[in-house]
Amino acid sequence: MKNYFFLILLCLCFSSMAQTPDQISLYRTDTKDISGKNTVSITSYEKNGAHYVYAGGFEDIDVFRLDAQGKLTHIEKQEQYKKKGPARGMVADNIKGTDFLFVANKFGDAIEVYKILDDGALESVFIIHDTEETHIGIGITLQVIHMKNDAYLFAGGLEETPGLSCFKIHADGQLSHVQSMKDTEEIHTDGIIGMFVHQIKGKTYLFTGGFQDNGISGFRVYENGHFKHVNSISDNTTDRYLTGTYPVTGASFGDQHYLIVGHRHHQYYKRKGFIKNTDFVYHGDAVSIFKINKKGELAPHSVFKDNENTKLQGQTKIEFVSVNEQEAIIAVGTRDDAAIQLCRLDAQGQLSAINYLETGFPVYYGLNALEIDGKSFLIAGSFDFNTRKIAAYRIGPETPEMRGSSLKQVIHLKFKKEADPHRIQEALAEFSRQEEVIPQISELQWGKNSSTEGLDKGFEYCFTLSFEDVHAREIYQFHKVHLAAMRKISPLLEDQLVMDYWVQGKIQ
Repeated sequence: MKNYFFLILLCLCFSSMAQTPDQISLYRTDTKDISGKNTVSITSYEKNGAHYVYAGGFEDIDVFRLDAQGKLTHIEKQEQYKKKGPARGMVADNIKGTDFLFVANKFGDAIEVYKILDDGALESVFIIHDTEETHIGIGITLQVIHMKNDAYLFAGGLEETPGLSCFKIHADGQLSHVQSMKDTEEIHTDGIIGMFVHQIKGKTYLFTGGFQDNGISGFRVYENGHFKHVNSISDNTTDRYLTGTYPVTGASFGDQHYLIVGHRHHQYYKRKGFIKNTDFVYHGDAVSIFKINKKGELAPHSVFKDNENTKLQGQTKIEFVSVNEQEAIIAVGTRDDAAIQLCRLDAQGQLSAINYLETGFPVYYGLNALEIDGKSFLIAGSFDFNTRKIAAYRIGPETPEMRGSSLKQVIHLKFKKEADPHRIQEALAEFSRQEEVIPQISELQWGKNSSTEGLDKGFEYCFTLSFEDVHAREIYQFHKVHLAAMRKISPLLEDQLVMDYWVQGKIQ
């Protein structure tokens, strides 16, 4: 009976969200440091009622636990094979009763398999290396497909001889090669960065994006793990946006099946020699929607174009936040706009903008959506060697407080008694200079405590920062100058108290 009432409450909450999509916003609930040099991929997994987040970058994979309030707790760090990485295409799944995390070790030219332990920690159980017949060199993307009797792992990457490979997953986590298909002019598997699986009329179809050859392809997957090409859609210079095809995902509304495809256009890549075909045309940024028929064939359906009110430049990950029979809420992570764009996908396969948040750091595939106790969360990682952060966001309706005139942050500082006074003054000076170099700070005021009421609890200094909106605060929070100032002042602190609030009018 308790579960029944919980389901009713959950449906009512989502119904309220669906009725007022323009009011949905992202609220950062927590931020944590990572041990990897940056965050390239993120995935999550529920085990024994707990939700675990896996953040992979160069060298290490960080394991966190996320609670219902959106707070992250670090569990451990797992060193990758040869301390290489970065960890790409991470996917967690249950195989014949055992939980595993599969990781594409990009520059290790291998796929690593970890057993997920009861506390979410990882135990390495298997590794498979690239060979002449497989396509897991410079491994990027992994996708688990469950058939009637067995499960299979599909893999793709950026190697010089690209293609798509399938491996059977055994109960102990070992992988055995089933089939590989080399890239050709007819299929788009050169640089598979996104994959998605649709079940249509009892048949399984896998869809891949080709980053280098600018298109998408569909494959029929059979019970034994073998697969064959169905059809492909290529880029053009008018109404398709597939140059640098990147994230690939999908949704179904009854008998209507859609593939949602983003791209990071080749114009955004400055590294010489990386883009194979430099004869490209830039005609804007957009998310493309394709319709899939009962035979698994793709057809162009609609596009959602970037404009002055959206943040779609350099799309790197698309995540479904919530889905019901009428619509879905999706999040688009962007590297070049350094933002998360929320959109609504209706049952007719049309996308529309809801809201966005400028994160203050570039998102590079490291975005994952999950739900805890009916609450929707996004986990995003910074693809920045200076930031080295992971952030959790709650997604929900805007609060009345957000309609205030401006946003304030008040910071109270208490220094250690043994701290060097000269170092304290240096740190305070650096902290106060942030206003000069971070334009998102509208105003910064600070001073030393002079209260005579005896209620200061030993806090000695106070800073008050003003921001025009939540985007400005996020950019400030992850700005390299702010992070440098915090690294200088934090070792000297005994305690600190930080509060943010929206300036309100008089209470009526």
